[in-house]
This record gives sequence, structure tokens and C-alpha cells, in this order.
Amino acid sequence: MRTLLSRAGIDHGKAAEAQYGMNDERPIVIGTRGSPLALRQTELARDALVNSEPALAEPGRVRIEIIKTTGDQVQDRALAELGGKGLFTKELDQAMAEGRIDIAVHSMKDLETWLQPGIRLACMLPREDPRDVLISRLGGGIGDLPNGALIGTASIRRQAQLLSMRPDLKFGILRGNVQTRLGKLKDGVCDATFLALAGLKRLGMADVASDIIAPDILLPACGQGAVGITCRDDDAVTLTRLAAINDAPTWAAVTCERAMLAVLDGSCRTPIGGLAEIEAGTMRLRGLVARADGTEIFRTERQGSAADAERIGKDAGFDLRGQAPANLFGA
Repeated sequence: MRTLLSRAGIDHGKAAEAQYGMNDERPIVIGTRGSPLALRQTELARDALVNSEPALAEPGRVRIEIIKTTGDQVQDRALAELGGKGLFTKELDQAMAEGRIDIAVHSMKDLETWLQPGIRLACMLPREDPRDVLISRLGGGIGDLPNGALIGTASIRRQAQLLSMRPDLKFGILRGNVQTRLGKLKDGVCDATFLALAGLKRLGMADVASDIIAPDILLPACGQGAVGITCRDDDAVTLTRLAAINDAPTWAAVTCERAMLAVLDGSCRTPIGGLAEIEAGTMRLRGLVARADGTEIFRTERQGSAADAERIGKDAGFDLRGQAPANLFGA
């Protein structure tokens, strides 16, 4: 049975430390996609490991291995046509199963809801700003886009929410890494595009944003802004190391969002948005599902203790399932 959510390696931590100690001198091989953003996120993961265990700073103790994924190589079609989020993870999963890498670094919004057998989501780094941004050749916000403006995006979540506000907008597929998309925008392939603020901030490029969009206007993807690290389920030493760098608030918030996703079980053709935020121990989750043409959007909101993250997410998912027609979740 595939794994959805698990504790951040913490349950294995004490047992592993007792059995193996933390003097394992094998090199840690980190697998990652090769885009500038993926590499930056991998550097953050490496630095967190080194800060937690200074001995890992010794030469050769931590090595980064770039793995080419299908999702990165095929950029002229939407993910739904190619097979979904797994296109960004299957080659990394295979490398891990074969022992070529020990851990893999993922953008949580691109990580499948259900993980492959033998692979565990072990920890998450502190979340960056989860909001979306508009980048327009004309400047201004969504309301300033001219009638019939062409939006370059492969995100049906963004498309559905934008069409509900601006049914006049036109859409074309725009995929690739951040630099590729910005280059195509500059070349006039489209009038505007939307990107995650988190990625731009990590790349030191937040100044390219024309407008930062509030979640009440454009609800982010579940997991947006968070970086997760997976490893083999039976690698107790690595689970212990990763447990030490897990960010608890991020883990709780994204667990909530992914629990909602699991109940919805939508395909990559189902626009789904979700954002859980924690303040003073209270979690607020906003979620939605929509038709891709924006003609129907169903929303929910839940609050409760952050300790009940998974339950809150499931409750929200069941609420949305109850509101929306069954054909909204088709394959």
C-alpha cells in the first residue's frame, strides 16, 4: 500500500540512534531536478543538514546528484496529458530505490499525494511565502490586464480561478523553469504569467512580480512554498538526520493540505487549491475545487488545533466532495 502521510521520521529517530549511532560516515547523496530553483532548494536542504550535524561539512560527506525527470524534459504539453505530478518524481524514486541516491528534495506542490512503496516523506523545510504573483508585460494587477489578454500557464488551478473573475482572458500552455517562462514572456509569447512567490524569493528574483496576489483572490496549490525531503522507508539513520531538520509548523500545515487532497483524490484535470495557516496554535484551512472553465467554484474553510491537522484536512475534503458534483473529480 502506498504511503500518503507519515510522521517526520521522528518515531524512528531514537531507535535508529541507539542502534546505529550518528557516526555513520557514508556520504549522503541528494537527488534533485536540475533547474536553478530545484538546485537552490537542494542547497537549502544540504545547509540544514550541515547546520544540524557539522561533521557533514567535511569534503565528500554530502553530494548532490542531478536526475533528469520526464516532467522537465517534455514542456510542450500539460501535465494532465503526460501523466500528472509523478513525472517530476518517478526518476528520483527509481534512483532512490536503486540506492543511487539517499534522499530527494521536492517542491511539495509537485509531490504526489500517494508515495511509492518503500519511500517516506521524512521532513519539510520552513515554508516560504505561499502566494502566487502576476508577472505582466503591461504591469499592474489582474484587473489591469486588457480584455482578451493571453495568460501563459499550465496550471488549471490558476486558470479556473482567473476565469471565474475574468472570463474574457485567454490561456496558453507555458511550462519550464522560472527563467524559461520569464524569457518566453519577454519574447511576447504571452501577455502575462503567474508564478509562485516562494520560488522567486529563493532565486532572489521577487522584484520581477507585477503584483502579489492575496490567497482570498487566488488560492495557492496545496504545499506551495514548502520543500519536502523523501528517503527510503528502511533507512533509519537518514530518517533520524532528517527528523532533526523538520520544521514542525510547515509539517502540520502541509499535512493538513495533503489530507484534504487525499480525500478529494482529484486528477491533474481537477483544479484544487488549499492553504493551511497557523497562528497561536490555531490552524485555518481554506480549500476549493473548481471546473477548469471557472464556471463553478466550491469553497470550504475549517479551523481547529494545529495538532489536529490531518483531521481538519479530511473534514475539508469531505465537505468539498459533498458540495461538488461527482463528475468534477473524473480521471
